[in-house]
Amino acid sequence: MARLIQILFCLTATLLLPHDVRSDVSGRVTVIDGDTFDVDGTRVRLFGIDAVESDQTCTTEQDVSWSCGVWVTSLVTDRFGNKTASCEKLDTDRYGRIVARCYIDGKDVARQLVQDGLAFAYRRYSMDYDLDEKAAAIRGEGLHGNRVQRPAAYREGRTAGSATSERACAIKGNISAKGVRIYHSPGQRDYDRTTIREEQGERWFCSKTEAEAAGWRAARR
Repeated sequence: MARLIQILFCLTATLLLPHDVRSDVSGRVTVIDGDTFDVDGTRVRLFGIDAVESDQTCTTEQDVSWSCGVWVTSLVTDRFGNKTASCEKLDTDRYGRIVARCYIDGKDVARQLVQDGLAFAYRRYSMDYDLDEKAAAIRGEGLHGNRVQRPAAYREGRTAGSATSERACAIKGNISAKGVRIYHSPGQRDYDRTTIREEQGERWFCSKTEAEAAGWRAARR
């Protein structure tokens, strides 16, 4: 009888454990973007890395803008979509996703993505992939051959851009110290740190056409 009570107690305690304390997740992968998967229906954010957002653009050395976010998502889908992953849960983020280190065919998925230049080490949370990113940058792997904004900075700029769009138009018409009129679009390198001083003739524009018609030229990066 005592043995039965002990078994029932252990079973009850297990069932009452919070979801985040319970077991890891494994199963078939559906790729959401470069660092987020659905694993057997559970949303998983890969630990220690940060990938470009699906709507993010990058710029080549020839100043050609291209949809690098779509490209990364497509490559990651081709490589890992429908494969079976085993994920070690480390945390739960503010969006309710589990944060985990995932393995496919025995290899750390996050490390592979960083080594191939498809994601960046997210040093704010971990230094585990720092050297992998530096080596990929030296080799010019993946996105490292382009001008690309760090995903975290892009997300912050996108949020600021949304707030700006609500109060006015989002393109920033800046005047340089030499008097050159330059406009910055959301997502460009210097967009976030550009401040508009309307009292000095700087202004907001609703479109690139409007900015150019007013005498401003596009920022080169």
